Amino acid sequence: MEVIHERCAGLDVHKQTVVACTRIGHGSKVQREVRRFGTSTRELLTLLDWLREAGCTHVAMEATGVYWKPVWHVLEADFQLVLANAAHIHNVPGRKSDVNDATWIADLLAHGLIRASFVPPAPIQELRDRR
Repeated sequence: MEVIHERCAGLDVHKQTVVACTRIGHGSKVQREVRRFGTSTRELLTLLDWLREAGCTHVAMEATGVYWKPVWHVLEADFQLVLANAAHIHNVPGRKSDVNDATWIADLLAHGLIRASFVPPAPIQELRDRR
């Protein structure tokens, strides 16, 4: 299968943790690294630095509710972001751990297999958040 994004990451976002998997292609070989981060601003900035150091260009995240929003705002200036609908990417039974989910998301993103959910531009997000 064709690789669309050589240097990307998948994030599984929860209320108190973000599990991240970088996927870096080196020819026919793939190197993955998984790390767990908290959701405080300090931890999210550490995630940002780690993704930058890995040379990631694209990041996909899966989350329910509003937990993805702080992560999105920290990363949006540095990466091409994709917000994945959980129902669309969890069609394979048996993937029940956060590490497996983050790895699966990174692999799907690398091959261009994630349909992005709509995320409105920042001014519209601000208006929506004021309600």
